[in-house]
Amino acid sequence: MALPAWHWLALFPPSHSINIMVRPPNFLTQHSQVASTTTGDLPKFREAPAFRNGKECLKPTWPTQPNDPSTIHIAMTLDTTYLRGSVAGVFSVLQHATCPENTVFHFLAAHRRRDLHHTILTTFPYLNFHLYHFDTNLVKGKISSSIRRALDQPLNYARIYLADLLPSTVNRIIYFDSDLIVVDDIAKLWTINLNNHVLGAPEYCHANFTHYFTSKFWSIPQFSRTFKGRKPCYFNTGVMVIDLLKWRSHGYTQKLEQWMRIQKSNRIYELGSLPPFLLVFAGNVEGVEHRWNQHGLGGDNLEGLCRDLHPGPVSLLHWSGKGKPWLRLDSKRPCPLDSLWTPYDLFRHAPLFSDD
Repeated sequence: MALPAWHWLALFPPSHSINIMVRPPNFLTQHSQVASTTTGDLPKFREAPAFRNGKECLKPTWPTQPNDPSTIHIAMTLDTTYLRGSVAGVFSVLQHATCPENTVFHFLAAHRRRDLHHTILTTFPYLNFHLYHFDTNLVKGKISSSIRRALDQPLNYARIYLADLLPSTVNRIIYFDSDLIVVDDIAKLWTINLNNHVLGAPEYCHANFTHYFTSKFWSIPQFSRTFKGRKPCYFNTGVMVIDLLKWRSHGYTQKLEQWMRIQKSNRIYELGSLPPFLLVFAGNVEGVEHRWNQHGLGGDNLEGLCRDLHPGPVSLLHWSGKGKPWLRLDSKRPCPLDSLWTPYDLFRHAPLFSDD
């Protein structure tokens, strides 16, 4: 049974991990040679403690044994705008994982890969990770403007191409947005049974599903009958467990791209990369407990007003919406729940006083 978020934070404060590993003295020297680059105007971060596996964990085997089910694969995007959120998300996963050394991160970046690689390497020296190039030409001519500019960025669509960008030996992946923190053992999410489904995510069937598409979509039978025989529910694509084997074998990337092309000529939705996922998967999703996506903490897509937690236990806090905790904290106008994100923020603030 998951504990409320504040209980997790009290039991496992990030600055007092029980799994801290001492870094070898020459580690930074060795790895600085591999990633010798300036980070320019990228945010600077404190080095995170390194977390070790519990006694019950199997020895890490990735990548020598790529199909080892004890290895947990997580995909996230990296860019300059959301880097602070991504770093906090990674830190939160490691902090609460029983077997952190068995967790492999797969990062997707469109620009400044060398700088981003250096940032991750120096912030998490023991992290098992890979960084892949996302070619924005993949979505060139397929993206339509939405209600919020951030939703129109090409990297926001990278989740559609995970099956193509990641090694074929990665058969299952957890996809995370860059504005969330995990306050529970990630293995609990990793081991959910997808049954015959390609995708698992918390579903919200009380939401008015018709609002996610334009009146034009519902008025044209060739579009609206897409959901015939299904009971579609809204799900948030910021937290997904995906069977990449099934995804590849059924060509879901192409199915999502097809709806993006239709959108360009017919304007059937307003919400970026979410509606294609709803069109392809809604009504055919393995439901995951709501505790794994307490979403909407960033408010709506227009004003980003403060919101409360949904009732029930919490395993993941997600600041989806316009308001991001690091921006609200820096502007001295935080929402109450932003304080739950703060302990995972490794951002190195500029000193108040100079030595000069």
